[in-house]
Amino acid sequence: MAQAVEWGKRGARLNAIAPGIIVTPLALDEFKGVRGDFYKNMFKNCPAGRPGTADEIANIAELLMSDRGSFITGSTFLADGGATAAYYYGDLKN
Repeated sequence: MAQAVEWGKRGARLNAIAPGIIVTPLALDEFKGVRGDFYKNMFKNCPAGRPGTADEIANIAELLMSDRGSFITGSTFLADGGATAAYYYGDLKN
């Protein structure tokens, strides 16, 4: 956010995307590995009920880089299907 203020003086917008678990070849290996049950439980108990896709993250990036996102700066977009919310307020809570 502080850098958005500094770079805003130069006409730049700074934002970040914080993706959760995204389906990639590496992630598929993780799902089948020793932590697979952890991931399956997380997906089952988060609001989206599934992992994300690279296209879904790209959609956020597209918005942020387009004129439609021209008023957005200094923001971090958490794209985790609600897993963080479920950890704090839902069935993933310890």
